[in-house]
Amino acid sequence: MSLNTVRPWRNIMRRKSRQIMVGKVAVGGDAPISVQTMTNTLTHDVAATLEQVQRCAIAGADIVRISTPDEESTAALREIVRESPVPIVADIHFHYKRAIEAAEAGAACLRINPGNIGDERRVREVIKAAKDHGCSIRIGVNAGSLERHLLDKYGEPCPDAMVESGMDHIKILQDNDFHEFKISVKASDVFMAAAAYQQLTDVTDAPIHLGITEAGGLVSGTVKSAIGLGNLLWMGIGDTIRVSLSADPVEEVKVGFEILKSLGLRHRGVTIISCPSCARQGFDVIKTVAALEDRLAHVTTSLSLSIIGCVVNGPGEALMTDIGFTGGGAGSGMVYLAGKQHHKLGNEGMIDHIVELVEQKAAEIEATAAQAAE
Repeated sequence: MSLNTVRPWRNIMRRKSRQIMVGKVAVGGDAPISVQTMTNTLTHDVAATLEQVQRCAIAGADIVRISTPDEESTAALREIVRESPVPIVADIHFHYKRAIEAAEAGAACLRINPGNIGDERRVREVIKAAKDHGCSIRIGVNAGSLERHLLDKYGEPCPDAMVESGMDHIKILQDNDFHEFKISVKASDVFMAAAAYQQLTDVTDAPIHLGITEAGGLVSGTVKSAIGLGNLLWMGIGDTIRVSLSADPVEEVKVGFEILKSLGLRHRGVTIISCPSCARQGFDVIKTVAALEDRLAHVTTSLSLSIIGCVVNGPGEALMTDIGFTGGGAGSGMVYLAGKQHHKLGNEGMIDHIVELVEQKAAEIEATAAQAAE
């Protein structure tokens, strides 16, 4: 019995939204929730930026965003877009001409911030460029850069101000007959972001990009994002996500998928169920799990693996996973396949053996899927 088995109490009813395209990736509607990240290289360093994009794509990123703060960056964007394995979103701040140049360079989407991009005339020029070059647009509202008139009206950043900013900008797009847009209302405060996103779902059917902006470092930002994004996703809100971490962008992708996997919204790679370890453990659980996470990172097929140090919870967890190993005594443990005891295994060499079992299981799943598709 796999963790992927559907149960009524696991079902999440996703909010109904329009669907748009970000390059070849569908966002909204019944499309899978896509995972995004953003490069942190200098964009005009094409080689370094492409290397980072490639690593993020290998980790599973569906879309990658790249900052384009100057003409040198938008000039480099053309080559980056041409060589990228995933759609590229151009991140635009302050200068609307960068958006026009990015559209001309082949960006799949333009991320603009209504608090920074300028007046309605400039936004109209960006819309024309997006139409001419087949770009979608993300309206990126951020609590830290709201328009002055909204700060004057509300006194401080708040959910009402963020949603009003977003809806004002939606009106500009729609008045100009542009509908290929998604929207985000991000804040670094989890409560503010959650409230803004919930209010937003009441007033638009646009696809929603979820994020807790400037969430923090790898550990603190992961926790903060898991709480904020996890609760919204649980409510069915969100069509694409970006986890914002002060860390390697690849880590953002990994955390994004782990959040989606924990809610049963995406299935990619090996889900490892492991105990925190204690004096009962029959082997070094922590070192074993760390090694397996590294050795199994290349497996993209969805399957589950339980690694439990002793027989208190090991057999029960193994019932729910594709492959399991439960520590026993005398330097050995029990291997479970499909929830059933299969064979004993010595602790020495267990990592190599488990990796082999996982790779075999992944190959079987892929072969079955390919046969079913014929």
